[in-house]
Amino acid sequence: MFSTVRYFIKTSIIFLLLGVATGLYLLIARYYFDIWPHPDLVSAHTHIILVGSVMMMIMGVALWFFPRPEKDDKLYKPVLILTTYYFITTSTSIRFVSQILSSFIVVGNLLKLILIISAAGQVLGMMLFFISMWGRIRSVGSHIREAKGERF
Repeated sequence: MFSTVRYFIKTSIIFLLLGVATGLYLLIARYYFDIWPHPDLVSAHTHIILVGSVMMMIMGVALWFFPRPEKDDKLYKPVLILTTYYFITTSTSIRFVSQILSSFIVVGNLLKLILIISAAGQVLGMMLFFISMWGRIRSVGSHIREAKGERF
């Protein structure tokens, strides 16, 4: 397992722990203090788990398991993959912190702008990752076995 894969997977685990801790806070606030969660806090909890943990785990495992890029693959660039890692990690972290802040303070225009930019960063980072990986989503030998009639 190479370093970029480890970055994705370890960051995924950290984001999962943050999401679970946020969920525990939401549960305790609701059931012991009768405080219903602010929608931004629920959104922070959801995005740190779904984008931060689940999507980053999927991306890390895909990067690890998919076939190596073909020699003429112009889309796949290891530097771009590492850039998307930093882009998604930074955007997800900023979104998480911003939404937590917005659930406890009055939301101003600057915070709204930061939230929108960080959400767009998540989308752009995921798009760049999967565009880069597109050429690696291919059969490696299975098409030959399928042509011979093997079913699996």
